[in-house]
Amino acid sequence: MPSQPGQTLPQPIRSCNWAIAQLPGLSEKHLDLLSKANIQTTLDLWRRTQTPAQRHNLAAQLQLHPKHVNKWAALSDLARIPAVGCTYCGLLLHAGIISVPQLAEVALPNLHRHLMRLQVATMQRQDLCPPLGEVSLWVQQARQLNQTKR
Repeated sequence: MPSQPGQTLPQPIRSCNWAIAQLPGLSEKHLDLLSKANIQTTLDLWRRTQTPAQRHNLAAQLQLHPKHVNKWAALSDLARIPAVGCTYCGLLLHAGIISVPQLAEVALPNLHRHLMRLQVATMQRQDLCPPLGEVSLWVQQARQLNQTKR
């Protein structure tokens, strides 16, 4: 659709990059191991864990069970979404969302309902669940990232 004079087209979003220490659930020991493997940011980790073979090799290099690297790979992928970042990537992972492409395809009402149940079950607080509009932005940005593959 052509733009009208004076109208700006939305800028494509780019993957966000965070210090690896901001990724939830990483112990000091794990941060040290990742640092020694020259992984300083979430995009460093994401780029090094694109395939099952890469994840297996990194787990072997770090001398860790692959489940740790698989979890971190999923978190680093989800953290690429600007509105999700390191704040909500763990919540999405606990809800069963493991990748940007998966989030891009999810049915928004079902995801929000699931997040609400998860927050109530774990925190006994419905008010901590992100509002539907925010979750909608996550899905929208995941779709944009999935299309641009950045």
